[in-house]
Amino acid sequence: MNKYDDLAKTIIENVGGEENVNSLTHCITRLRFKLKDESKANDEVLKSTEGVVTVMKSAGQYQVVIGNKVPEVYEAVAAIGGFKTASNETTQKMGIGATIIDAISGIFQPILGVFSAVGILKGILALLVFVGVLTNESPTYQLLYAIADGFFYFLPIVLGYTASEKFKGNKFIGMAIAAALCYPAMTALATAEPIGVLFGGTIFETAYQSTFLGIPLIIPMSGYPSSVIPIIGAVLVSVQIEKFWKKVLPEVIKTFFVPLLTLLIIVPLTYLVIGPIMSILSSLISALFGVLFDFSGILAGVFLGALWQILVIFGLHWAIIPIAIMELGMNGSTMILSPIFAASFAQSAVVLGIIIKTKDKKLKDIALPAFISGIFGVTEAAIYGVTLPKKKPFVVSCIGAAIGGGIIGFSGAEQNNIGGLGVFGLPSFIEGNTKSISGLLWVVAATVIASVISFVITMATYKDENEDKIVEAVKEDGKEEVFVSPIKGKVLDIREIPDDAFASGALGQGVGINPSEGKVYAPCDGKVSMVFNTKHAIGLESNKGAEVLIHVGINTVNLDGLYFDVKVKEGAIIRKGDLLMEFDLEAIKNAGYSVVTPVLITNTDDYQNIESNTGTKVVMGETIIAIA
Repeated sequence: MNKYDDLAKTIIENVGGEENVNSLTHCITRLRFKLKDESKANDEVLKSTEGVVTVMKSAGQYQVVIGNKVPEVYEAVAAIGGFKTASNETTQKMGIGATIIDAISGIFQPILGVFSAVGILKGILALLVFVGVLTNESPTYQLLYAIADGFFYFLPIVLGYTASEKFKGNKFIGMAIAAALCYPAMTALATAEPIGVLFGGTIFETAYQSTFLGIPLIIPMSGYPSSVIPIIGAVLVSVQIEKFWKKVLPEVIKTFFVPLLTLLIIVPLTYLVIGPIMSILSSLISALFGVLFDFSGILAGVFLGALWQILVIFGLHWAIIPIAIMELGMNGSTMILSPIFAASFAQSAVVLGIIIKTKDKKLKDIALPAFISGIFGVTEAAIYGVTLPKKKPFVVSCIGAAIGGGIIGFSGAEQNNIGGLGVFGLPSFIEGNTKSISGLLWVVAATVIASVISFVITMATYKDENEDKIVEAVKEDGKEEVFVSPIKGKVLDIREIPDDAFASGALGQGVGINPSEGKVYAPCDGKVSMVFNTKHAIGLESNKGAEVLIHVGINTVNLDGLYFDVKVKEGAIIRKGDLLMEFDLEAIKNAGYSVVTPVLITNTDDYQNIESNTGTKVVMGETIIAIA
């Protein structure tokens, strides 16, 4: 049994059930659903569910942000819901932009873990060479570099698999296409003088050193290893060819001849048409970014730095990451993602300031792991759980990131590999061949400045939203939180409850209520944390963290739900005064049970003082318990 099974059940129920899910995938921090009808999802319940940071809707996906434990939660959700990553037939129609982003994210998400791992290793190797622990020629370095660079060199084969999975084609056909593009004999042809110039720079280097049926093969100067766009374009076309052969070929020969005929068409077509077109497109995109940085590195850095976290929120950063990977494969380095490096540290610095300033224990509990995660480059928990809900801190983090991005853009620092996030990404700015660390020093300086500015602004401006109200309440009566009576009746001292476990306070301090009406209302704002199977008791958690137990009657568990009608479900968001339960007061009495209802604060040890208003008759809405 997975320890996240309960959370998984809550998530499945509140995305509309298994029948409302077309597909499910996950990235570093989010469950990414494609729903048949997003209106059936209960956003507010999910946002308030413990273990869920927030909910986002972007690029046709319903994203449930979990944080670092998302792989385990994904396993539980997939197992309980019986979900596969392949979509069902019914899908929501998306616009062109959303479709492109969805395709890119679907192709790259599955490889992020390994891609980050080899990027980190490549950075560490650059660092070890710089300090003299290893040399580029040493056998140890060569073996470790094969691990670090092999995945990137043969990236088209990996993308052939994931693109085929995304476009619903034969995954091994996709890999075979990519293997043909990376085949050593063909890669060796990629040496010649360049042709084609745009904006004063080369956009496409090619050689006419071979032919196919007399037609010249146009091969990029760098070949197709480490490339991105050509294989994606080839797979997109191959899936259509594959579908055609599946329709026209007899069933008895499909297993062999569909792949054979598809490959015989798509591989030459890729070398002759698709590859050159996609390579020119790749070079053009790279050139456009080059023009942006040539015009003003500072402005480009400020723009990308300020915008990056906003792009992350909507999943639009997927449009930029493949471009950087593509440029790295073409040129051996890239500057496209350099200016955004300081963003995660600016975000983390803001969260650190909030940790120091806030008096909200629950916020601290969320912010501390978010801060640690942010240092290692994963900021979703910080964004969705801490800064974005409070708005101003998120703006402060964007300001810090913009300043850091501007400095990096001015310096021209380039990344020599991509993959390492947060502190693990720093070695990627070491120039391996020249052993220069000038780019690294600029990036470190920019990151420190961005972090300090973000931290200082946060320390100077941050205030808990309810701080003034709490201060006034404490000045007025010294109480942090009050609870109104959930039931109409007479309030009893806890010692008058006819049950030793309740009366002793062992289960928490509070009161008993002798009801005069068979209705239970919410005594505070919060959520339903527990509904007993026998329906006689409900657990609540207030918005400020108090845990409340309302236990209707004594030993009424023996009734096994008879005479009780619970109106809410576990995980439901409640407001003070909401009807939680109805019960048949007279029937319970006639069955021989006491109807005295304990109302207890079960996490009593978290508070210095709990006071109760006893000996009076109350109606719903009148204060019965105050805690401080």
